[in-house]
Amino acid sequence: MAEISAQLVKQLREETGGGMMDCKSALAEAGGDLEKARVILRKRGVAIATKKLSRTASEGIIASYIHVGDKVGVLVEVNCESDFVARNPEFREFVKNITLQIAAAEPRWVSREEVPANLLESEKEIAAAQVKNKPPQAIAKIVEGKLEKFYQTHCLLEQAYVRDQNQTVRDQLTAIVAKLGENIVIRRFVRWKLGESLEAAKPAAPPTPAQPAPTQS
Repeated sequence: MAEISAQLVKQLREETGGGMMDCKSALAEAGGDLEKARVILRKRGVAIATKKLSRTASEGIIASYIHVGDKVGVLVEVNCESDFVARNPEFREFVKNITLQIAAAEPRWVSREEVPANLLESEKEIAAAQVKNKPPQAIAKIVEGKLEKFYQTHCLLEQAYVRDQNQTVRDQLTAIVAKLGENIVIRRFVRWKLGESLEAAKPAAPPTPAQPAPTQS
């Protein structure tokens, strides 16, 4: 087994925010390969987060952000299980970054589950009409790909994270759940832009209480 240096453990901790023993264990399992160790840590984070899906998250904070120039404003509610975590600096930093994400990336919903069914059907019809001369199997794959792109554009959890374009907001949420040890839910948000229509400024619909954290809404 490859010897794991303290410097390598330190590098992985800085890149992932994982605990020292978790990083050392992942590196040992990966034979000292940093990239493989990152994947191992992410899988472990998903497993930890999954165990917390049924736990109630009724604490948390409501955060706001006004963009430079006072033309864009954001309000977001992010829930956790305890007031202790709600006061945690890392939790608050995550919530702050979510307000920046919403201001910059303009999501319309928290998750794909919130997208209205009639709108999805309309998107499917438009996508299929654009490639109507292709074979049916090809059309199905193209439509599926266009829907995924739609989700990645308009659903907060599917968007590339503003602080790390190689990860999604969902990835970051899973990581913070694993690190802080509580279920965390991005419950709802509203984004205002000066001069937009009232319809466009309506807040994202709140999720159903049963919806879990990594797929939460």
